[in-house]
Amino acid sequence: MEGAIDIKTVMTVAAMIASVAGAAAVARLQIKELIEKLSDIEGRLRAMDGRADKLWTMTETQETRLNVLAKLASPENLRRDHRAMAQLEAFVTQLRADVSSLQKLHNGKHPPVSDTRKAE
Repeated sequence: MEGAIDIKTVMTVAAMIASVAGAAAVARLQIKELIEKLSDIEGRLRAMDGRADKLWTMTETQETRLNVLAKLASPENLRRDHRAMAQLEAFVTQLRADVSSLQKLHNGKHPPVSDTRKAE
């Protein structure tokens, strides 16, 4: 009876087929869950990447602003600005003195001017 298939063999084969089918169903379910988790992780990673880009841009902007302020407050620029300010103050002092002398010259009043002009 070597060629005969008995019920025990059929049951064993059926059990193996059922276990393979069950394992395939479980594997499919786990693969589906893994794909969903991977999608969620990818979305979170993209969001973190966007936040990192924003932070990097803000950092670069702050660095640029800091460099501009550092250049404005550099000793050479401050020296140049203070020299220019001193020249302006000296010029204003001289202008005030000139205006004061002109006011004294006219005694606060302008002399009358004739209505007719003469060609010279």
